[in-house]
Amino acid sequence: MKLFRKDKKNSIPKNQGAAQPTMKKHPDLQVISGSQISRPATKPQTGATQPSPQNITLPGVEYKIAVASGKGGVGKSTVATNMAIALSQEGAKVGLMDADAYGPSIPTMMGINEQPQVGQDKKIIPLVSHGIKLMSIGFMVSDGQAMIWRGPMLHKAIRDFLTEVNWGELDYLIIDLPPGTGDVALSLTQAIPLTGAVIVTTPQDVALADVRRGAAMFERLEVPILGVIENMSYFLCPHCGERTDIFRSDGGKNTSEKLGVSFLGQIPIDAEICTAGDLGVPIVASNSDSPQSAAFRDVANQLVEELRNRGPEDELKIIS
Repeated sequence: MKLFRKDKKNSIPKNQGAAQPTMKKHPDLQVISGSQISRPATKPQTGATQPSPQNITLPGVEYKIAVASGKGGVGKSTVATNMAIALSQEGAKVGLMDADAYGPSIPTMMGINEQPQVGQDKKIIPLVSHGIKLMSIGFMVSDGQAMIWRGPMLHKAIRDFLTEVNWGELDYLIIDLPPGTGDVALSLTQAIPLTGAVIVTTPQDVALADVRRGAAMFERLEVPILGVIENMSYFLCPHCGERTDIFRSDGGKNTSEKLGVSFLGQIPIDAEICTAGDLGVPIVASNSDSPQSAAFRDVANQLVEELRNRGPEDELKIIS
């Protein structure tokens, strides 16, 4: 099954005149129906599918950073979007790739849900919101569509997002992974040499246990762990400014110390963060002077510092 399907009626003529527009609807981007996604292969597979080796380099992208979580519900996508905007506000060129095929939330959080177009080079042009270049499976499926995909389909989608999208020159490509340790993380690490991964957690014991599993996965895949971010870490009273630790205190920091990786910071639990994401204007963009936005900027600055402290020869080493 191909993620990008050909449509002869919408294909681009070979001899485009100068007067024609430079961008058209991408001929390969069509809304995919549930029956097409879940239809079994016409031929039975005789053996395990062998993933392709790392042969995608993206020379125009300096840092390729995966944002992961051991379990769902920890606010991974919220952290990824706000961190991307924080980096952009500091003058960096940033792209955000939504690799969560099962629950793509980046279109909602970034306030954009259109179908990408294609340039003269027949590469998909990322959509742009809040100064961030975006690509998501959510741009290509109708709302409410269940993504019933097998491993090979996910692998194909990940490679297409890397090779068929014109990311251009970027300082950072933030890749929002689905929760857990499944096919997408494996496909991504086998397709492209990542600079490293950031793991998002909450302070509860059950989430911290999943951090250790996620860290073990990245270690086995030879992807450096750049650090741990503790989301929903504490409640900051909007009236008096007093901090209350609703869950346990410093769980993410203690776990990062046990893993021997950097602790990038804590993000408070706050209704405004959730509301801003639902409205498509992440809090770092909608209320940049708030303490919540300052927490996201601190995390982004810690990530930049971690990358600066690593020499080129360190980027592909395993942190044990």
